[in-house]
Amino acid sequence: MAIDIGLTDAARKSSAEALKVLLGETYALYTKTHGYHWNVTGPRFNELHTMFMAQYNELWLALDLIAERIRALGHFAPGSSGEMLEKASIKPDNGVPEAAEMVKNLAAGHEAVSKAAKAGIKIAEKNGDPVSVDLFTQRAQIAEKTAWMLRASA
Repeated sequence: MAIDIGLTDAARKSSAEALKVLLGETYALYTKTHGYHWNVTGPRFNELHTMFMAQYNELWLALDLIAERIRALGHFAPGSSGEMLEKASIKPDNGVPEAAEMVKNLAAGHEAVSKAAKAGIKIAEKNGDPVSVDLFTQRAQIAEKTAWMLRASA
């Protein structure tokens, strides 16, 4: 069926591509955060283990929201981790970093998500796509707050 939500095909495609970048960054950060949750050690274990769990759960829910917006725009969301990760600037670790490095890496990851969301805001605004603008704005807000909390806990 045709999509008639007040956006041109080109606008829907452009917004969907920006959302795919955000999805990739979010997926990369989710994977890193979940791995850190499993592997954190040291005197702050309980605090960080619990904090990372809250963060990866939030990121997991965000993945669904982002992918569903891509689908609402009439495009397919990436269906494999490889497809999602190819759009991400957040790279996996080689090995398991110390707890303090985990916190630093996650703060940087949330900042990368915020940057992707802000780039998406500009694209969606240009496309006249306020629904995607709202999603990008929410993701930037959450990412920046989480990065601040991580930096404050370091």
